[in-house]
Amino acid sequence: MGAPPGYRPSAWVHLLHQLPRADFQLRPVPSVFAPQEQEYQQALLLVAALAGLGLGLSLIFIAVYLIRFCCCRPPEPPGSKIPSPGGGCVTWSCIVALLAGCTGIGIGFYGNSETSDGVSQLSSALLHANHTLSTIDHLVLETVERLGEAVRTELTTLEEVLEPRTELVAAARGARRQAEAVAQQLQGLAFWQGVPLSPLQVAEDVSFVEEYRMTVMSLLVLVLSWGSMGLEAATAVGLSDFCSNPDPYVLNLTQEETGLSSDILSYYFLCNQAVSNPFQQRLTLSQRALANIHSQLLGLEREAVPQFPSAQKPLLSLEETLNVTEGNFHQLVALLHCRGLHKDYGAALRGLCEDALEGLLFLLLFSLLSAGALATALCSLPRAWALFPPSRNPSALCSGSRLSEPLLPAGLEPGSPLRSFPGCRRRPH
Repeated sequence: MGAPPGYRPSAWVHLLHQLPRADFQLRPVPSVFAPQEQEYQQALLLVAALAGLGLGLSLIFIAVYLIRFCCCRPPEPPGSKIPSPGGGCVTWSCIVALLAGCTGIGIGFYGNSETSDGVSQLSSALLHANHTLSTIDHLVLETVERLGEAVRTELTTLEEVLEPRTELVAAARGARRQAEAVAQQLQGLAFWQGVPLSPLQVAEDVSFVEEYRMTVMSLLVLVLSWGSMGLEAATAVGLSDFCSNPDPYVLNLTQEETGLSSDILSYYFLCNQAVSNPFQQRLTLSQRALANIHSQLLGLEREAVPQFPSAQKPLLSLEETLNVTEGNFHQLVALLHCRGLHKDYGAALRGLCEDALEGLLFLLLFSLLSAGALATALCSLPRAWALFPPSRNPSALCSGSRLSEPLLPAGLEPGSPLRSFPGCRRRPH
């Protein structure tokens, strides 16, 4: 198949594409990109569920740790001033969590940048393809209108002027038939006119998804890093299946959405010697007809103008129309060649399958590091709280309450009223 210029499946695509797939019954599923198939959807959901499994294991581990820490500690002897052991472990755990979180944030920023660049390249390629297709439609419409106007005005006037000379009238009528034939042939070149699928709309939808991806992904990372990781993993695996051989799926989907023939789509998506230009016959017939019109007008100018001077004005107008038509025709020949649209197709694939996929993988690593850092921090908090010194509140001392022995001033017996503590007053009963 004709690979788009500059596009080759990357190593990430090959690596992810080789991962095994299985449905909910753990039956093997082919790695061919088929999002409409139920088995393939189940395989991607199972990939996302692996992150849910990681979340469940993390929560179980944290719950077991907290229960063991809170309920299974030996009681401390009364009046013990020995600090709880494990302060160094808590400190290093917090440091590791902080470093992992910072590393994850850096990787996440890089991955998000790569994903945004890939989506931006995809949108740019779609906009360029939309401009090419719109230019083809505009040139065809302008040329057909010019030829129709020439048939209705200049050629009709020319036939009336040349009516005394039968052979000259026949030449003018021949030019009329050729112009009508060219207009009819050119109308078939605007192949995208009336197609419900617009590259501009697709580009706008992609930009919309990318804009809200930032919000959705940020919320998922904030609320549940494992959920974000599952979504990114399933997206990366599905994208690798698509990128390993995108042509068949894109051809089938575009044919279903547009209704265009497979010959036209194969020519522009594959662009190789095995697929011929489906518009070549129309272009050849139009080129021959334009050449015939040009030669007929030269003959009329040479034979008719000396005898019918009034024929010079419509002939000059026809020559101007013919020159504009030939210029538009040459532009159409260049635009209808598969090189331009095939280049946009390759740029879109590179943006989606290289930058965007690599960015997703970095976001996946970011989510994993964030989840690990969060789990480490949660396990470190109880021991960290135990190391904090108790607060000394003077208002509590002045309230006449009894305090534990370690907080009593020197020389004060446990259980005695706080009569001599500075700032305290005995309250009347």
